[in-house]
Amino acid sequence: MFKVKRVSTSSVPRPESAAPAGPLRRPALPRITRRGTPEGVLPALALFAAVRFAGILVMILTNAVRGHPLVKNLAHSWDSRWYLHIAEYGYSHKIWITPQGSVQADWAFFPLYPGMIRALTTVLPLTPGQAALLISWIAAVVAAWGVYAIGHMLYGRGVATALVALWAAMPHAAELTIAYTESLFAALAIWSLYHVLKGRWLWAGTLAALAGLARPSGFAIALAVSLAAGYEALRQRGRVPVSLWAGAVLAPLGWLGYVLWVGSQTGNLLGGYFTVQSAWDSKFDGGVGAAKFVKALLLHGGGVVYPVALVIVAASILLFALLCLDRAPLALVVFSGVLLLLVVGGSGSFSSKPRFLLPAFPLLIPMARALMRTWRVRPAHAVLVYGALTVASLLFGAYVTTVAKSPL
Repeated sequence: MFKVKRVSTSSVPRPESAAPAGPLRRPALPRITRRGTPEGVLPALALFAAVRFAGILVMILTNAVRGHPLVKNLAHSWDSRWYLHIAEYGYSHKIWITPQGSVQADWAFFPLYPGMIRALTTVLPLTPGQAALLISWIAAVVAAWGVYAIGHMLYGRGVATALVALWAAMPHAAELTIAYTESLFAALAIWSLYHVLKGRWLWAGTLAALAGLARPSGFAIALAVSLAAGYEALRQRGRVPVSLWAGAVLAPLGWLGYVLWVGSQTGNLLGGYFTVQSAWDSKFDGGVGAAKFVKALLLHGGGVVYPVALVIVAASILLFALLCLDRAPLALVVFSGVLLLLVVGGSGSFSSKPRFLLPAFPLLIPMARALMRTWRVRPAHAVLVYGALTVASLLFGAYVTTVAKSPL
């Protein structure tokens, strides 16, 4: 007797519907899909741009009501002034002596953003402020594209769109569209993570090195790339391409190079940069400063900005736990976890801490998946929830950038 070999039903050809006579043609795909761009990215980016443009309009309207210059604080708020000064005059030309006697130097600010401002004003007829905003706005869209690409790769179009939408509506998302480094750092770090997930280690390491020249938190993406590379090498028992090791080595070079350069300028190669940061009350104290802040806030209150900042940080801790339970890729967990650790364990103004979490978009993955499930069952509820989040984000963003006196 003949024996029938069992085969997987997934390999059995399915009956196909009748087709018209003539040669079979490969189904025509949209051009954007053929080029490898994830399907649905343009609507997601349009939504992101619309929400952030609405945020700028609310900021301008708030300035108009208060009788302030309409757009000045977009490019000339807090740290923006330091970046613009570095772009025009270079380092070692500006210091600030605090009421407590601390000497704050411009070495605390990493060089990529002011360097790009300087380059842009050299080739285009732009003021430093205009160049700074142009860089931030373009980088914000590039970062949102990366958020979508990672979300689409891991969870599909629906969750990716929800992820971009939520990232646009974060309470401090207004700071993605002012002259700050968050959008530039986010763009570089997010695309570095994308290339880690795709196994393109040289790209991942190069982008991580550039991100390390943009912000002190570049340490987070460098560690994420290097640990992900080490885990992959361990998983493959060392049978990995040379590009993996090259990417792992490249990743921390930007951050480390600038830290050592500042150390050489101060005469203390290994500790000079951290001494500079300490003058800004920016150091890792294991959470002592954060605990003192929470105690003072509970005892004496703190207006609007500080309680909201505390809620955002507490919610981020919960979302990180959910991200871990969701078994997200190692690189995403490490990147978000290190940023969260720096926020919780670092000193400095608590009002700035939510801004430091802006690049940690993986924290929003559990919310994006929940929002997508709601959309499938009760779309009206999902629209209502997202609409409320967006309105709150626009109003709070306008408040922190145009009304509040707390550091951004």
